Amino acid sequence: MELPKFLIADTSELEDAIFVVHTEYPRFILNVSNDEVFWMEDFDQEDEAALKEEAEPLMEAAFAFFDKEMDTLE
Repeated sequence: MELPKFLIADTSELEDAIFVVHTEYPRFILNVSNDEVFWMEDFDQEDEAALKEEAEPLMEAAFAFFDKEMDTLE
């Protein structure tokens, strides 16, 4: 089964938070309410250097996905 690259998630435990889940490597959960990122991968020092280069475009893509999805609800 192929998963979408991004998913939107929320929880009643954190009423003011909305999340974007990135399902491909490097997997992460982005709290779009406060820009916090939870990485679902373990990185070594070599990975961290590459991650810094990849992280910004991934975050921009996650926010763009979220904005596009919210626009469809209006």
